[in-house]
Amino acid sequence: MEEYIEDVIRLTDLSQNKPLNQIVFEGLRLAIIKGIIPVGERINEKEYALRMNISRTPIREALRRIEDEGLVEYIPNYGTVVKKVTVADAKEIYDIREALEIMATTNAMNIMATEEFDELEALLAKTEKANNEDDIDLVIQCFSEFNSLIYHFSRMPRLESIVKKLKDYVARFRDISLADYPRREEALLEHYYILNSMKKKDYEQVALTVREHLRRSERFVVEELERRESAADSEKADLDETPL
Repeated sequence: MEEYIEDVIRLTDLSQNKPLNQIVFEGLRLAIIKGIIPVGERINEKEYALRMNISRTPIREALRRIEDEGLVEYIPNYGTVVKKVTVADAKEIYDIREALEIMATTNAMNIMATEEFDELEALLAKTEKANNEDDIDLVIQCFSEFNSLIYHFSRMPRLESIVKKLKDYVARFRDISLADYPRREEALLEHYYILNSMKKKDYEQVALTVREHLRRSERFVVEELERRESAADSEKADLDETPL
């Protein structure tokens, strides 16, 4: 636990101007989704409460909410343990994203002002420059900002609110996908295609380009998750065969 608990505490910034229960929930949830707390690890309420200098109640309430999302499970007579983010999880998130992003993008294109299209164009130019300089963190940040702007320009605040609940999953999958240079190149072209289709106000083309972009990303992420699961299974099998 010592190896990662300080990272968890940093994510759970108690100085935020939010209710304590919400801060603890968001911090633990993000730590699990990002893989900071290892899969299979038991979350010791007492230890976390002690290290954060808070009572066990907000920890317990946060874990109940996180369990509702399927990220942890309670094992009787043992405690709450972290479950892995699976291929099925990724496919579900991408299916949800596809529906929401097509809705947001097609709505945005019909009401955006010229300067808002220019803002997206400038952001893609910044992304391209960062990619040419192999600045992966900035590329990821720019793609995230591009998506956030489209949701904002759609003028659909309830849709934005729904998307925010998925942002931690999306960030993890984006990190996996964009770590690969060829995939970053493809993703950049796909974003240009999306923007050009929006400028033409071509609903069918926008829906197609958004769908294809997300499906390519999904295929890459699923393949990587399957590779990691296979590697973990092989490692476990090797350990099981190691004589005591």
